[in-house]
Amino acid sequence: MKITATGGGGFAGLSQHFEVDTDASPAGPALEAALASSGFFTSAENFSPPIGADLGHWTITADDGRRRHSLSFVETGAPPWQNLLDLIRSAA
Repeated sequence: MKITATGGGGFAGLSQHFEVDTDASPAGPALEAALASSGFFTSAENFSPPIGADLGHWTITADDGRRRHSLSFVETGAPPWQNLLDLIRSAA
């Protein structure tokens, strides 16, 4: 499975991009389990940027060859998406 996380914003306004192939990464099984337990493929979450806030925003996309799903969220530190993003960052 291919997983990407692309984000930007925050105080510095920097863009970041992470890619993980779960078949090649030692963290692959943990990432796939996190996707499954979070309900990632059934989530329709998409953020609306908060007015006046300088928070980071992220889009995570997972493609397992049969299905491709993306979701976007504001980085507030709240689970489950923050936990998934942290796993992707550490595996990339």
